[in-house]
Amino acid sequence: MSAACSKRGLDADAILAEIARSPAAEVIERRTAPELIAHILDRYHAPLRPELERLQTMAAKVERVHGERASCPIGLADHLTQLRGELEEHLGKEERVLFPALLAGAGAAAHGPIRAIMLEHDDHGVALRNTRALTTDLSPPADACNTWRALYLGLEELERELMDHIHLENNVLFPMVMRA
Repeated sequence: MSAACSKRGLDADAILAEIARSPAAEVIERRTAPELIAHILDRYHAPLRPELERLQTMAAKVERVHGERASCPIGLADHLTQLRGELEEHLGKEERVLFPALLAGAGAAAHGPIRAIMLEHDDHGVALRNTRALTTDLSPPADACNTWRALYLGLEELERELMDHIHLENNVLFPMVMRA
C-alpha cells in the first residue's frame, strides 16, 4: 500500500489511521480470523462474481450501441472479461487453498501463499487504474444513456468494494494470522 500511496503523493500512514478510526474498522478488527474469513466470503466474494458478469454485459452493450462515438469506452468489455477471469481465479485460490490453510492454523507457514495473494492484489489495483483510463476516470459523457451511466456507477462501486476487500485481507487478516 505504501508504494501505491507514494506514487500518488499520499501519506499511507495517514490513510491507514483514518481507516482505523472508522467505527466499522473497530468492529472488523475485533473479529477472530475465522470470523473475518467468513465475513470476507459473504460480504465480498459471494457478490463479486455476479457483479462482474453484470458489468461485463453492460460494457458490451454500451460498446455495441455507442461504438461509433469517440467517447465510447472501446475495449472496456474485453478488459472486464480479462479482469473477471483474473478475479475468479484469485477468489478460487483464496477459497480452496489459502483460507482453508489459515483456518487450519497455518499461521506463519502461510507466508508464501499470503505473499503471492498480496502480489495479485497489486495486480488488481493496476487493473482498476486501467479501468479508469478506459473510462475517462469513470466520467460518462453528458449525453450518456442510462446503461452507460449505470455501468460507470457500478465500476466505481466495484473499485470501492475491491479496495475495501484487499485492505481487509492485507492489513487486518494477514497480519493477524501471521502473528498467531
